[in-house]
Amino acid sequence: MKEGDTAENFELYNQDSNITSLESFRGSKNVVLCFYPKNHLFGCPSKKVHKMATSTISAYPEIISTDTILFAISCDTIKDQKKFVEKFHIPYPHLSDTTKETCKKYAGLNFVGLPKRSTFIIDKNGIIRKIFDDVAVEQHGAEIVSFLKSLVGSSKV
Repeated sequence: MKEGDTAENFELYNQDSNITSLESFRGSKNVVLCFYPKNHLFGCPSKKVHKMATSTISAYPEIISTDTILFAISCDTIKDQKKFVEKFHIPYPHLSDTTKETCKKYAGLNFVGLPKRSTFIIDKNGIIRKIFDDVAVEQHGAEIVSFLKSLVGSSKV
């Protein structure tokens, strides 16, 4: 998928075993989808997951102030998502894509078969407005906010 495409619907379970359908937000909310490999990896990738979560958590109040809902998506199990969300007090839902089907459609998979780190911003009409492929984990929350404010300010939503 690329910017300007209509976002494909998916249904995934969150950390509380509730199903989330992308289609349910069409016409009412902008949606941010933050894809990442896994919650707990050895070494550098794991540190990046924590830094990205910290950056996004700090920007979360501003993100939701733009009439937006945010989801993090990885191939972790529902149980692992719940542990991660509780451990780091993450205020936004984490979706479990153990089949990797949604991750493949959106972010793609890296050379070891895990979801690539990327973020998709989808407007209220279901159109992909921005894709961040090269995520600067420590600044990512601010990048998301900046784009959402420009999107809302441009009346595209």
